[in-house]
Amino acid sequence: MGRNTRKRRMPLATRIVAGAAALAVGGGGLVWANFYASAHEEHGRHDRTRSAAVQVATIDCPDVGQRIRGVPHRARGEVDGELAAMDSQITDAYQRLATTRRAQAGDPQFVQNAILGPLKDRRKALIDRIKLEINRAGGKADDSLDELAACQGRPADQQNGGQNGGQNGGGQNGGGQDQGGDDNGNGVAGPVAEDFVDIGDVRPNSRDSRNGLAADGDGGSTGTFTTDCGVNENNLFNSDNLIAAPGVDNGAHHTHDYVGNQDNNAFSSDEDLADADTTCQNQGDRSTYYWPVLRLQDGTEEFDANDQGGGAEGNVGRILKPARAELKFVGSRQGDVVAMPKFLRIITGDAKSFTNGDANANTSWSCSGFEDRQVTDKYPLCPEGSQVLRTTNFQSCWDGQNTDSANHRDHMAFVQEDGRCPEGFRAVPQLQVRLAYDIPTPAVENGQVRNPYAVDSFPEQLHKPVTDHNDFINVMDENLMNKVVDCINRGKDCR
Repeated sequence: MGRNTRKRRMPLATRIVAGAAALAVGGGGLVWANFYASAHEEHGRHDRTRSAAVQVATIDCPDVGQRIRGVPHRARGEVDGELAAMDSQITDAYQRLATTRRAQAGDPQFVQNAILGPLKDRRKALIDRIKLEINRAGGKADDSLDELAACQGRPADQQNGGQNGGQNGGGQNGGGQDQGGDDNGNGVAGPVAEDFVDIGDVRPNSRDSRNGLAADGDGGSTGTFTTDCGVNENNLFNSDNLIAAPGVDNGAHHTHDYVGNQDNNAFSSDEDLADADTTCQNQGDRSTYYWPVLRLQDGTEEFDANDQGGGAEGNVGRILKPARAELKFVGSRQGDVVAMPKFLRIITGDAKSFTNGDANANTSWSCSGFEDRQVTDKYPLCPEGSQVLRTTNFQSCWDGQNTDSANHRDHMAFVQEDGRCPEGFRAVPQLQVRLAYDIPTPAVENGQVRNPYAVDSFPEQLHKPVTDHNDFINVMDENLMNKVVDCINRGKDCR
């Protein structure tokens, strides 16, 4: 399969982490295979080791990036780089957690002393650098960021608890089901049986979804514009994140599908995007649309089986392309929409929702024929002949000034309950992404799941469905954007 081939540079902190990870990968095997190996060791150690796995299944760190405000524009590149290095620190610490189960079983303070304590010190050093960079650029850094340095150990059964779970630090009070011990036979952590739900067991119309509020009203702008950009037939994959971690190799720590713009990597400038080829049928749409790949954990070794972002970070199995990718822009219930500025960046959903909590979670999972049944924190088990549906509706209110913000969220907002934008925001066309997949239904028996499918994720997020997210950069030319706005405001359905 193809991937970006531009010569890549990697920050020092990322090189160090990557090197440590590479040492754990050998002969095509994965470090994750050692995660629970000691759970099957000789009699006498079994119970202690299983207990340790229950106690600390993953690492829960406050999301510094979402707390940052007031970063001067000229400091944002440096701050994004430090935040990406912080993500690498968490990945490194999680790998250490995953490969030291025997030591954890023998020392109840091992996690705190050998993993969480040093991680806090390293995070504090990066937070200090972030504050320094903000102040040097003329801003005023928030001193309370220091409070975000400490991380916690957390049992995997604390679903979507954010900072409410794993308060024990060293993991001595963890309990509940031993989800941390389920590696599905392939050596990676998650998903587990409890991450799946039979679509027939989902109550119709039960999901309280703010992301469907923008359109479908009696008034306002009722038109649509649909752009056809394919399903990544060009096999453009990488584990970068141009929005959240520009200039950082493997900034996402998981692999993305890309449709539309064909120059999507961490080092692409706005000029690169504007000059790139596009897979969209309308050549005026060079926008970039990207999302984490889905994989079927069936033992397939993909092109990235030994790479960072892929198998080396627990993202294993056959990459599943959508059978269909529907990209549609809709209007506002309360009035006309205005044009999006070129190079507007929008992130929706949260790749760290398992540890951050679900405040920003924003993907609906369902099955074809059951669209009135939507879930965010479960993968659906669909009946034969039904496709897995993955739907995301983006924020549709823009602050009228900025194409991005320090935390990559504040310049955009969802509509309020009445369909209006918050004060100071203006309605823009709302992007709705609907992906349909042909996936063999996993078998869930006796609390185990065989051949599960899962979204790629940061390693410590354990492939939870709630971590799904979607990204967009507007690179439509002015004429096409004007057509989109005109179609929506005049109530037409256009392509």
